[in-house]
Amino acid sequence: MAARLVMLILASSFSYSHLLLRTSKVRLLVFSLLLFLGCSTSTNNIINNNNNNNDDVVNGVEAGKISSTHHHVLKLNLRAFLEQRTAVFSSNSNSCFSQRSSRQTKGATILELIHRDHCSGQKINWNDKAKKTLISDNARVRSLQSRMKSLTSRHKDDASEAQIPLTSGIKLQTLNYIVSVELGGRNMSVIVDTGSDLTWVQCQPCRICYFQQDPLFNPSLSPSYKSISCNSSTCRSLLFETGNSGICSETAPQLCNYVVSYGDGSYTRGELGLETLNLGTTSVSDFVFGCGRNNKGLFGDASGLMGLGRSSVSLVSQTSTMFGGVFSYCLPSADAASAGSLVFGGDSSVYKNSTPISYTNIIPKPQLPTFYFLNLTGISIGKVALESPSFGKSGILIDSGTVITRLPPSMYSALKSEFLRQFSGFPSAPGFSILDTCFNLSSYQEVDVPEIKMHFGGGAEMVVDVMGVMYFAKSDPSQVCLAVASLTYEDDVGIIGNYQQKNQRIIYDSKGYKLGFAKETCSFA
Repeated sequence: MAARLVMLILASSFSYSHLLLRTSKVRLLVFSLLLFLGCSTSTNNIINNNNNNNDDVVNGVEAGKISSTHHHVLKLNLRAFLEQRTAVFSSNSNSCFSQRSSRQTKGATILELIHRDHCSGQKINWNDKAKKTLISDNARVRSLQSRMKSLTSRHKDDASEAQIPLTSGIKLQTLNYIVSVELGGRNMSVIVDTGSDLTWVQCQPCRICYFQQDPLFNPSLSPSYKSISCNSSTCRSLLFETGNSGICSETAPQLCNYVVSYGDGSYTRGELGLETLNLGTTSVSDFVFGCGRNNKGLFGDASGLMGLGRSSVSLVSQTSTMFGGVFSYCLPSADAASAGSLVFGGDSSVYKNSTPISYTNIIPKPQLPTFYFLNLTGISIGKVALESPSFGKSGILIDSGTVITRLPPSMYSALKSEFLRQFSGFPSAPGFSILDTCFNLSSYQEVDVPEIKMHFGGGAEMVVDVMGVMYFAKSDPSQVCLAVASLTYEDDVGIIGNYQQKNQRIIYDSKGYKLGFAKETCSFA
């Protein structure tokens, strides 16, 4: 036989039919010490084939590449992925972005988008990193749930184009994404966050500041910086925008002080200011931002945060006359060497999507108008549609700052049950932090992983990338977990995290009240 088969070393009695491709699943390569390349059952043949082809292309797939042989099937060279990730985390490079981290084309501004870990310049222990990431992610989710419940309660009581490179934030100590912008003539690396509104950076003089890679912004050295009075309408609007009202400074002139708390202990405090913001070659005059003098929390080594929410103080709203309230991103895969893009403007010809864009409506939430809610009508595992009373009910939040997708308990229970039914026969591993469905895949060359597809109102669909299905808790495949977690309560708000958004072009149209999905292999080139 010319076809290469996958061998389960610890259970060689499995029939060939068990090892053949399952049509409803995605194939994930998991490397062990032996690579079975022929049809002979001779141990010598197995070892010889492994020695002769250890560094060869596996099943016609080059190292680190994903290909599809037919519907529902993806092949991933996992060894290459793990080796690449190891190289990334052991790199001492301090370089975050390419020399050309932005460009202008067809009226769109495109920024390079990278993972935050790309900027650390420090050697990182993946095992420790994986756990810390989930701990901090859980803190963010608790913060979001608390913030949304607080806003809901308070409401009831009250009644052109630009593209920026988007990079993974692995080396800035979290699984978030950053872009490089210019504020007052200074380059700043900021976290991209659709769940926040106020854009802020750390400023000098700083009373309490965390370490960042870039020099702190000093407003006193910028001729274009302007302070904002505490009596201004912008300051008075902060209660709605950030959850905390603007506070007048104690000394004259009375400036507009702000406080943004993220619920997990993270916060930023300072004063509002106006400054010239450059998104690549696109200039935004009198941009309202927070000049943080007291900042603490899970921001890694980034200079601050870019708020892409829907309130009037967000970057999206402040640039709506330029970009029509439209932006999109493609989040690169977990290896920090790859880059994606953050695009401002609605010209879809600058995208590199491989499937048509399918749109779903952004659900209006009068009590939570700054968030992006979607109508999740269903989830399918392979070709099996899940059943849950939560589908099509209260809406699900899509968020670039949350890592792992969270589902209401009934929805998660249905997903977990069907996933285990299809992903059967594999040894289990202990749960890992918030992830309770884990496997020891050390003895496998390749396994079939069920495809996960999310269905939204209007017929839009998002097929989760193969590397967004499984979360690797260690530097080897001994603890590989289903990368979805359950919320505590049924009435908690579901969240689609960035781990499941990888290698997708996701388009936010805040004026058209719609959001689009399309498959795209992220690249800034």
